[in-house]
Amino acid sequence: MIKSLPTRRRGKTAALLRGKTLALAVAGALLGATALVTDAVVEPAHAAEIKKPEKATRLVFESIWPRSITLWRPDRYFIDLVNTLAAGHVEIQFNEGGTLSSALDIFDDVQSGAIDMGSDWPSYWEGRNTAFSLTTSVPVIFTPQDYMTWYWQRGGYELVNQVYAKYGLKWFPHSVTSPEAGQRTNRPVRTLEDYKGLRLRQCGRNQSRLLDGMGASAVFTPGGEVYAALDRGVLDGAEFSVPEVDWSMGLHEVTKYVVKPGWHQPGPISGVMINKAAYDKLDDYTKFVMKQAAMATMMWSYTFFEQTSGEYTRRFQEAGIEITRLDDSVLQRVVELAERQILDDAKANPDHAKLALSMYDYLVNMKDWRQYQRPFTHGWVWDSLEDTHAQLVKIAKDHKVYDETMQVIQDAIERNKNQQFWRPGTKYENNPVAKK
Repeated sequence: MIKSLPTRRRGKTAALLRGKTLALAVAGALLGATALVTDAVVEPAHAAEIKKPEKATRLVFESIWPRSITLWRPDRYFIDLVNTLAAGHVEIQFNEGGTLSSALDIFDDVQSGAIDMGSDWPSYWEGRNTAFSLTTSVPVIFTPQDYMTWYWQRGGYELVNQVYAKYGLKWFPHSVTSPEAGQRTNRPVRTLEDYKGLRLRQCGRNQSRLLDGMGASAVFTPGGEVYAALDRGVLDGAEFSVPEVDWSMGLHEVTKYVVKPGWHQPGPISGVMINKAAYDKLDDYTKFVMKQAAMATMMWSYTFFEQTSGEYTRRFQEAGIEITRLDDSVLQRVVELAERQILDDAKANPDHAKLALSMYDYLVNMKDWRQYQRPFTHGWVWDSLEDTHAQLVKIAKDHKVYDETMQVIQDAIERNKNQQFWRPGTKYENNPVAKK
């Protein structure tokens, strides 16, 4: 039984309740007003329902990597993520490398539409356009962090797609690994003299020319043939990828040493090519998902291969592999040769000049920040950086591509700062989509 309160206390309690009721009413009104204001701001970005097409678009994808080379992992992650996020919009069939095409034919097969999509290692296409050599792992210049920042914040994604578009392709950078392990050899290499006469498997036009300038011979060997070539003594050594991948190929069984640091590919990027006509037919939501999935996969791939690099470095050492380190004079020679090649190719090719200019513009922008971080993080800045940048500015102006390149960079910076997100129901172009 609830006892009645005395009259005086009932009066006070009623007054308190009336006060609380008024306060709650005011608070409710304020919350309601806030909700209305919030809805007015948020609603346009979410107002349109993401409508599924009557039938999902079916696409065929092939990895450039066979099962034995574990660089297929980011390809699988990307396809699974797109299929999950865009379920009902698109269904992508994943195929392992060698199923329908080959590592060297996949560019032509995606370009022609024989296959809708395929992953790629852009250095394989340098014979078509030297600019492709800059999109993945420029020797000693770009780290994984550099590539991620350049692609997603400073116009790299847009500029590289201008190159792929010339071949009827849409392209997403979706994978970056740890810096590659280095050349695995059967004799120690520490000096330029040690390089002389070596026959080394080397991927990449610039990397091969660097070896030539150091006295070694570069031998292009497909990944599936590297083990046998080392085992038979056809090669004195070979580079391929990060420790986990090198281990999966059995390179610890046919080499004795690893040359450090891995100057040849410090920021290895892979991408996904899509036939441009097939891409254009996709609904806007699927296009949005593909770019977001590429960014997410890049983060996943870097963290995965970075973690496994520590694990498999230990495995190589336990297997008896000896680490040899290059003298500083060798590394200085590598920097000199790499920058000379960048400048020579920029002079010969406007596409190359645009990408090189934007990359060095980024590096110069980062210079002071990096030096402040020494000896922590990635604080390396080389003496010729600003001079090479100045030369690239002149080359780009000579090609008449300087202004458009800088405009792409500035647009990307402003767009990311603005964070005006793509809105379902509108045409998808990029995300963030606009400047103020």
